[in-house]
Amino acid sequence: MDTIIQSINNYVWSSALIGLCALTGIYFSVRLGFLQFTNLKEMVRLLFSGQNTDKGITPFQAFSLAISGRVGTGNIVGVATAIAMGGPGSIFWMWFIALIGSASAFVEATLGQVYKQEINGEYRGGPAYYIEKGLGIKWYAVLFAIVTIISTGILLPGVQSNSIASSMKNAFQISTQDFGGIPVNYMGITLIALLAIIIFGGVKRLGKASEFIVPFMAGAYILMALVIIVMNISQIPSVLKLIFSCAFNMESLYSGVFGMAIAWGIKRGIYSNEAGQGTAPHAAAASEVSHPAQQGLVQAFSVYIDTLFVCTATAFIILFTGQYNVQDEAGQFVVQNVAGIDYTGFTQAAVSHHFPAFGNGFVAFALFFFAFTTIMAYYYYAETNITYIFKNGNTKVVIWILRIGFLIATYFGTVKSAETAWAIGDIGVGLMAWVNIIAILLLGGVAIKVWKDYAHKKKQGILNPTFDAEEAGIKNADFWTKKK
Repeated sequence: MDTIIQSINNYVWSSALIGLCALTGIYFSVRLGFLQFTNLKEMVRLLFSGQNTDKGITPFQAFSLAISGRVGTGNIVGVATAIAMGGPGSIFWMWFIALIGSASAFVEATLGQVYKQEINGEYRGGPAYYIEKGLGIKWYAVLFAIVTIISTGILLPGVQSNSIASSMKNAFQISTQDFGGIPVNYMGITLIALLAIIIFGGVKRLGKASEFIVPFMAGAYILMALVIIVMNISQIPSVLKLIFSCAFNMESLYSGVFGMAIAWGIKRGIYSNEAGQGTAPHAAAASEVSHPAQQGLVQAFSVYIDTLFVCTATAFIILFTGQYNVQDEAGQFVVQNVAGIDYTGFTQAAVSHHFPAFGNGFVAFALFFFAFTTIMAYYYYAETNITYIFKNGNTKVVIWILRIGFLIATYFGTVKSAETAWAIGDIGVGLMAWVNIIAILLLGGVAIKVWKDYAHKKKQGILNPTFDAEEAGIKNADFWTKKK
């Protein structure tokens, strides 16, 4: 079974998908005038503006919900995996895909807002909605919804829960026990009990929980990273030199993994920040804003928070301390600095190098919060797509089935190996990316029209522009069409 899973993963994550993600980001960066660089001040302003209503959540809550999906185990274990498989140069390619991918994030989030709908008193939206409304291809929209339900409801939760279980095992020796052939992991039982409390509360509770947890978890982790960076500040030039030289095949020791550095850097960058994957538009659509481009800018900024801040912090921690190994495609060690530790433990080993008394435990708890909020976001994405498929019927039974299946999949991840859990998760990310990136390329013109409308009104001195879809020449955007 593991061999089959790996084969499917390699097929989904071929060089074609990696190239498609990179070229899409470059294309939208050019078409949008590199707005991800020229509008940073506006992004920050919008992040803390707006208010929630009975139907929607604030831009900051939507940002937090999207960040909770982006900032997860990919920022700790994912970064370590990139280094383990592609060497230090993979970090440069994570930065690259974040910088250009933020343009893709703007496009998909803006489209999520443009084509959102009000269903059962709450805003719902996402790729399935904008594929149906924008492209008019119902079967393709249903395909994305099904892929997303399978990916976020079954394939992806196990990656996060596996990382929680692995880190807790490393820190506190909480391991899986066998009872009559049934694997029992007490961390897994605790996790699904806490998760059940949240997911039975609906999207409003998800938004509230994310608004509270995300700033706390990201702040604590980044503070720890900054302390370690300050302690090793003299090493920054040499670490940056190592990253850039390896990224462009100028370091002979890592020349054997140069191709893997590009592939794993982009692959893990996309897994971490989710730009173009199609998950964040679900959260973006739930936001209460006066113009769709506003939430697009906020979501573009969230890519920076994820990769340029959190992922970079993790990479520096690992590279400063040398607590990592690198393997080539044949599985042979290029560098073996830490014996007996695989990539799931690199970050813990690095933090413990500086703080032996509590390093393992700190990373375990940070990873718990990162991964837990990501699991919450996954549930929201799956439920939104069930609501889309059954929007004209009773969804209660189907949602209950989703909840039960989701909790089982989450628990299953805590008793499986890291390799299997990550391979299954990669399949989910890749399938969603294939379907969504094709859709946003076809609908890119709509997002560009929305951006031009917003930029034009901002130049006229309007602080918070409003949007009229008919005025902008966009059809089927019923929510944004002013009633005559």
